[in-house]
Amino acid sequence: MSILHLRNPHSVLAAIKSRPQDVSVVRIGMKSVDTAWRKVAQAAESHGIRVEVQRPKPPTGKRKSDGDGRTGAGEADVKPKTDASIRELFGDVANNGLWIAFDHLQDPHNVGAIFRTAAFFGVKGILMTKDHSAPLTATVYDVAAGGLESVPFSIQSNLSRSLQIAKDAGLWVLGTSEHAEKDVSDVPHDRPWLLVVGNEQKGLRQLTTKNCDDVCRLTPQGNVTSLNVSVATGILIASLTRT
Repeated sequence: MSILHLRNPHSVLAAIKSRPQDVSVVRIGMKSVDTAWRKVAQAAESHGIRVEVQRPKPPTGKRKSDGDGRTGAGEADVKPKTDASIRELFGDVANNGLWIAFDHLQDPHNVGAIFRTAAFFGVKGILMTKDHSAPLTATVYDVAAGGLESVPFSIQSNLSRSLQIAKDAGLWVLGTSEHAEKDVSDVPHDRPWLLVVGNEQKGLRQLTTKNCDDVCRLTPQGNVTSLNVSVATGILIASLTRT
């Protein structure tokens, strides 16, 4: 199993709290003691995780941030989180809730940002595909700032089959498209939804759209008529989880 080198203290701290056995070492710079990395070091030590304090290296051109509480002030070696089975992902559909599925989402920054938003709004789980999708790299973990530790996810090879499993479990599948007739504000909240978001350039594939129970859009209110997929997904999540 490959090792992730995480450089966001928030992603490292979340990993230590949820699965300390998967964090092998934390490295912090001498100037990092007054940043968020200090909390990381304290948490690591409390779990018996090795902490190494490193002297600053001579400058080599482009300077990384140091002591800003986010990146550049330290790093940790962490094993990737194990994904859930699809049955586990959709195992708690008794109550209304929201799940998300990615249809060939390829930008790791978008994937990480959506995980972070999903964790903030209490999304139940995220369904991903193995092929033509961004892998869960250290970049995804760091952008998610701990989101991957609190949101279960399942990586499957066939999205269409997975959507049918979701339906069999009791979820309704909601696609997203700028060409949809229904605005997200008109989507009923009295059922559990699996929100499917598409590729950054092409959107949802035709077969994916056919497998959706309904399709919605975000209606522009100004002159800009499109949004980055992670921003759009955040707005959709906020709308669908409001009480």
